[in-house]
Amino acid sequence: MHEKHRNNLIRRITDIGMTTMLLFLMAYQVTGETLHEWIGIGMTMLVIVHQILNRKWYGTLLKGRYRPYRIVTTAVSTLLLLSFALTAFCGMSMSSHAVPFLYGMAPISFARQMHLSMSHWSFVLMGLHLGLHIPALMASMKIAGRKKTLITAAYCCAAGLGLWLFLHSGMMSYMLFRVPFAFLDYDKAGALVILENLLMLMFWAFAGTMCSLLCVRYSRKEKDN
Repeated sequence: MHEKHRNNLIRRITDIGMTTMLLFLMAYQVTGETLHEWIGIGMTMLVIVHQILNRKWYGTLLKGRYRPYRIVTTAVSTLLLLSFALTAFCGMSMSSHAVPFLYGMAPISFARQMHLSMSHWSFVLMGLHLGLHIPALMASMKIAGRKKTLITAAYCCAAGLGLWLFLHSGMMSYMLFRVPFAFLDYDKAGALVILENLLMLMFWAFAGTMCSLLCVRYSRKEKDN
């Protein structure tokens, strides 16, 4: 297998793994504390692998022209990496199972609230990050006609439901440091918790997709002028 194709395959597997782990990390009431910590360690490892695979991207940051799409993707990717790093650091500072020897790296009260906020920022930014790449992915798959219409309609419906769930989830309060603890429903079925997380992630992916399409449309209009 050609090195480029192999790296792309590894990158896609890594992206799928990160997205899956994120959905479970946001479902603490399903996994429990011990599994939550170990999934967090796995997520941290995958983020590191992802950065290694994308190491050439860092070398291009100060090169070339920044058009709208590049500005947005660079900003989202940078903020996502920072939020992942803070989430991991604060999570390890409170670890009692996976890495207990790192417990207390930061004051627990600070680590708890920062971890709560940054984990939800990571969730939102991950959705935007995925969505920014969906138009290119769809183009590479060459989906058109009725199939494209059905997929788009399903995507819009899922995003709409995801928005409703997000607005009623209390996530904004966590992201803006309004509350120090998450209020979780331990009576809700685990599968439903994961599904709701997926729908909320799809809303932010949809927002990223719309942003990507607007950036491309703006660039085309700029070229025509």
